[in-house]
Amino acid sequence: MSDFNGFPKEMVQFFKQLKENNTKEWFDTYKKDYEEYVQKPARQFIVAMGEKLQTISPSINAIPKINKSLFKLHRDIRFSKDKRPYKTHLGIWFWEGERKRMDCSGFYFHVENKMLMLGAGIHMFSNELLKLYRDAVVDEKHALKLRKAVEDVSKSGYIIHGMHYKKVPRGYDSSHKNVEFLLYNGLTAMVQSEIPEEFYSGAIIEYSYSHFKNMHPLHDWLRRSL
Repeated sequence: MSDFNGFPKEMVQFFKQLKENNTKEWFDTYKKDYEEYVQKPARQFIVAMGEKLQTISPSINAIPKINKSLFKLHRDIRFSKDKRPYKTHLGIWFWEGERKRMDCSGFYFHVENKMLMLGAGIHMFSNELLKLYRDAVVDEKHALKLRKAVEDVSKSGYIIHGMHYKKVPRGYDSSHKNVEFLLYNGLTAMVQSEIPEEFYSGAIIEYSYSHFKNMHPLHDWLRRSL
């Protein structure tokens, strides 16, 4: 069981200050604040949210470690012109499946600039997954279930993301009823809002769960089809 009771307001303040002082020197000075106000409650949230998500996704992975459910704070700047060393947001990932965590569908929790974003699905398909996804999109068994999942999630008020390509990939029927989904390079549902009051109490678990549950049909389709 987790003793999670909400995120502290100091967490939002920490990221605000980090955005203004994105240097190793500043971070080293305030590293204890990061550990106390960001890492500690985030780990507790992962455990509590994972327990809740098991009711709809029994094999969900909710691992309160960096590079598991908790995204690392350090940016990869090796090939980037932007040399700022740290991300200025909190990212948490719950995934379901046996592939590498980012090759599985799951649920995403993101806090940045006083905004909360919740999502479900796969942000970007690997080459292997892209082929499996496209085949599922036109498969007789999976095609109708995809449209139903997208329809159910859209009706609940969520935006479907993933449109990327302009042309139907070679080898696929351009007249297929699911042709629009062949233009996707990922498939996600998402909602964004100002940080709600629930964020600062244990109520954020139920708040997030209600959204994740509404997005679940899309996650479930990806999990079963790929």
